[in-house]
Amino acid sequence: MDITTLRVAATVLSFVTFIGIVLWTIDRRKNRQFEEAAQLPFQED
Repeated sequence: MDITTLRVAATVLSFVTFIGIVLWTIDRRKNRQFEEAAQLPFQED
């Protein structure tokens, strides 16, 4: 295993992680959770 193989593996892993984060954020089922979290700074104690 040489350095090029490691670089390719790191690039592929980074891309898969990026796609996973994008899919996680556009998931419509989590939309309510995100809206609630967005309102947390504005709630009074």
